Amino acid sequence: MPSSHLTSKGQTTIPKTIREYLNLQPGDKIDFVVDSGGAVTLQPASVDVSQLEGILHNPTIKPVTIEEMKQTVKKRFRR
Repeated sequence: MPSSHLTSKGQTTIPKTIREYLNLQPGDKIDFVVDSGGAVTLQPASVDVSQLEGILHNPTIKPVTIEEMKQTVKKRFRR
């Protein structure tokens, strides 16, 4: 298991194997997530745009026209 030391300033170096696994590059932001059991996980806070390709495509959903969008917005504001 990779490990690291904490400096007196609260800094540490993320081991190379972990940086490579998370595809972290210099300047990337990192989130520390604490779960309900108290475990802390580390995850990249930023995602490369190329990794988002296709996440919104759903062939079972019919595309909505601009006119349909306008009508829906008007209905919502009337409430």
